Amino acid sequence: MIKLMWMIASIALLAVAAVHGGHAQTVPNPVAADEAFAPAAAPAPDLVGWKLGPFDVSGMVDGFYSLNFNHPADHVNALLNFDDKGNRTELNMAILKVSHAPKPVGFELTAGGGRAFDIMGATEKAATGMRFFEEAYVDVKPAAWKGLKLDFGKFGSWAGAEVIDTPNNWNYSRSLLFVWCAPYYHFGVRASAPAGKQFTTGVQLVSGWSNIVTDATYKTVGLTGSWTPTTKVTWTNTYYGGPDENSANRGLRNLYDTVLQLAPSRKASFYLNLDCLHDSPEHTRSYTVGGAAAAAKFQFTRKLSLSPRLEWLDDGSGMATGTRQQVKEFTTTGTYALVDRLSMWIEFRNDWSNQPFFNRGHGIRVSQIQPTVLFGMVAIIRPKE
Repeated sequence: MIKLMWMIASIALLAVAAVHGGHAQTVPNPVAADEAFAPAAAPAPDLVGWKLGPFDVSGMVDGFYSLNFNHPADHVNALLNFDDKGNRTELNMAILKVSHAPKPVGFELTAGGGRAFDIMGATEKAATGMRFFEEAYVDVKPAAWKGLKLDFGKFGSWAGAEVIDTPNNWNYSRSLLFVWCAPYYHFGVRASAPAGKQFTTGVQLVSGWSNIVTDATYKTVGLTGSWTPTTKVTWTNTYYGGPDENSANRGLRNLYDTVLQLAPSRKASFYLNLDCLHDSPEHTRSYTVGGAAAAAKFQFTRKLSLSPRLEWLDDGSGMATGTRQQVKEFTTTGTYALVDRLSMWIEFRNDWSNQPFFNRGHGIRVSQIQPTVLFGMVAIIRPKE
């Protein structure tokens, strides 16, 4: 698996060279440190909310109906997240965001509920009042710090090509890498700063992976670097390393994540995401989970886009998914803006394994494929553009 990932990474570097080839390089303006690590699928931050005194207020409501052609009796779309409920309608998430830009001190509070919050909250090792906060942090960014920004609290992970909020992704369903390799969020302190015109760096000291309270005796460290040689290319590398959160094991867990973004035109964008997660508990066998995802977005009109994604995940130990298997998935998502701030998502996805992993009807793990169709609606609550 590692050899294959290195081969794909080499192809990615050739793609960077191809974008540069035959043209003079355009050096972009320095990127704000907190924006440089936005995932490949996320657009530039442009969702300005209503002004309530010095605060910005906005929100979102996101729901879906998923049809699983296997018709599993338990209504579970295996391996998927957050659209893990099949043959029924679900509220994915409803959120309200209140923020204040750091001048020099600011904050962001994003609270809500729905299926996504149920799943993220299930990873907590202790009950906390933070379960219904997607993000809750204070940020400091004095002008004299020359772009350096400090955040303290609960914030989304830097790893991966996708995020928790659906509108900032190309596909409605999250990738296998998002579900089985990357953390949802962290709690602690992080710092980010530009390093010249092409580079941005970041460091984190956090309590763990998708947990505020853990059994770990020391903390997880996160390191991130982003290189933007032209306005059409961004390459981000992220590492998280820290203790296994089960204090009885006292092992080490390491994640390497890399995302290459290519935007050759305003109508077409691409990304390649590679992940390698290695866990080495002290009293049980170590294991590795990893894979690769490639996606594209074609913006046909201002309202209509199409986004295919192809992915492969290797769980040879079975420690992540519960079965020793290799899984692939193909997804294609059509998005149409019905009116300003209201979009419709139609998605076909097929997951297939080299093992009989998926439920069909009342049969348990009898199928090697799982085809699904999803219909989603996303409403953004903000002022009219």
